[in-house]
Amino acid sequence: MSVEHMDGTAGGIEAQALTTTSLRTYAIAPGVRLNVRSGPGTNYTIVRVLPEGSRVVIYCQTPGTTVTGPYGTSNIWDNIGNGEFVSDAYVNTGSDGYVASRCG
Repeated sequence: MSVEHMDGTAGGIEAQALTTTSLRTYAIAPGVRLNVRSGPGTNYTIVRVLPEGSRVVIYCQTPGTTVTGPYGTSNIWDNIGNGEFVSDAYVNTGSDGYVASRCG
């Protein structure tokens, strides 16, 4: 159900949905099927594989195993979901540093 205020703005549940659908996504390196791991390192279990052309939301970032990939060498790991991490060296963030808050 939509609630429209006199000034034309939406309220209620739909306004909350707008904030969750406006999360920024980042492309993984072209031609790469990227391993998603259960923690921030290559020693963690692979939980799934992202297909070529995927985009990811980065919820937070944390240091882990150093990895060399298409976007350089980095020890930053991106949390892309609950218990799901990918090496930042494979994600086109446009930065060699942190682009999201540190995982707590």
